[in-house]
Amino acid sequence: MPRIIFTVTNDLNYDQRMMRICSSLAANGYDVLLAGREMPGSLPLRNQNFRQKRLPCFFSKGVAFYAEYNLRLFFWLLFQKADGICAIDLDTILPVYFISKLKGCKRIYDAHELFCEMKEIVTRPGRYKIWKWIERFTVPEFKYGYTVCEPIAGEFEKLYGIQYEVIRNVPVKKIKDEAEQMKENVPLSVFLLYQGAVNEGRSFETLIPAMKNVPAPLHIYGDGNFYHQTKLLIKQNNVEDKVFLQGKLHPGNLWVITASAYAGLTLFENNGKSNYLSLANRFFDYIMAGVPQVAMDYPAYRQINDEFAVALLIKDTSSKTIADALNLLLTDVVLYKQLKQNCLKAREVLNWQQEEKKLLKFYSSVFE
Repeated sequence: MPRIIFTVTNDLNYDQRMMRICSSLAANGYDVLLAGREMPGSLPLRNQNFRQKRLPCFFSKGVAFYAEYNLRLFFWLLFQKADGICAIDLDTILPVYFISKLKGCKRIYDAHELFCEMKEIVTRPGRYKIWKWIERFTVPEFKYGYTVCEPIAGEFEKLYGIQYEVIRNVPVKKIKDEAEQMKENVPLSVFLLYQGAVNEGRSFETLIPAMKNVPAPLHIYGDGNFYHQTKLLIKQNNVEDKVFLQGKLHPGNLWVITASAYAGLTLFENNGKSNYLSLANRFFDYIMAGVPQVAMDYPAYRQINDEFAVALLIKDTSSKTIADALNLLLTDVVLYKQLKQNCLKAREVLNWQQEEKKLLKFYSSVFE
């Protein structure tokens, strides 16, 4: 079977999407190698049914990091055997493009988002100009690709005339009643949950003040480029006794927390196409855990919610709107129970066991 290398810039232990993709392909006979970055605090790699490689870097952020990592990745890939190389997002696409040209192997693009339209890119003209050049130079050359939702796939077709598959970032279906069994091992308490990257554009500037008017604690699991600012916001709004930054957890441990939450949050500012067209991992994680959520009334979420009614959608991210939505979930027992029941039904459809069929079909067509 074909040998495929996947390239990311993050810590391999926490990338649930790549774990699912690589595991599914390896289980179906592909020789899979996932390459990522070694960070100062990286824990030992966990055993997987696919191979893993970490590349150490001197720099940890900014232009210096991306330049160093891409150079290291290029020279490492130069000495690897592969029938295909898949770039995960734009930040590893250049070495994948050049190596695939040199070696004559298949190149694939896995776009988790519209990279250039993220807040930290689109709001900085110099940074945007560089990444947009990279996108225009490389993406049209990637004949094979897939992304996480129809709106983003439509944007790639509009921009570059390429038709990418949609492979949603849904979790593995748990065994029957596993979520309920896990809850028995967690202290019973009502708390709200945000899980995922603590990054710019995720509405922490309005979420933290909103919690002053919500009679329940908020637990935040994750880290990112807005972590320090979030810590300051918690202090400035005097909600240290209600909002708790819990850091990063391994996906297996995080699942236990998710299954015990009262409600989840999937918030994005409407400040760029990446956020507006997004379909976040956590949206499906809450559904799988049977946890109702407050989410944005953006196209991808609305499309799913119209079919399954698993979330309370909001039009904007003002503090009042967020607080009102959370308080409604906390007080309207009928609404809450209905959303919860809908989650339990939806997870029978929105799971990786169903979605991986599309993944396997895609890779079969690439290497046919």
